[in-house]
Amino acid sequence: MRYDAFVQSLTDVVQAGPGHTPSELRRAVLARAARLAGARGGAPAPPPFGNYVDKVAQHAYEVTDADVTALQQAGNSDDVLFEVTVAAAVGAALGRLERGMAALRGEEPD
Repeated sequence: MRYDAFVQSLTDVVQAGPGHTPSELRRAVLARAARLAGARGGAPAPPPFGNYVDKVAQHAYEVTDADVTALQQAGNSDDVLFEVTVAAAVGAALGRLERGMAALRGEEPD
């Protein structure tokens, strides 16, 4: 793909760059969101982020203050929520990109 290096650099930073969340969590969130958006693989996001990650990946416009407040009340800082949100958004974008590229190649969706 034309942008392979850019995509790899972006995923490396999101998944393994310095942050307030463990790399494993960011990696799991990205993979889950990518799968929901059409990519292969990705297990459910770890609690308490499962429903939130699913909502960001599939219907970001439906995320409410109550969703964020619930995660804050569960002990998550704004920095953690930002990193989880970015990982979910990037994963969803990459999943859609993968699905779109497959369509251009004439591949049928799973």
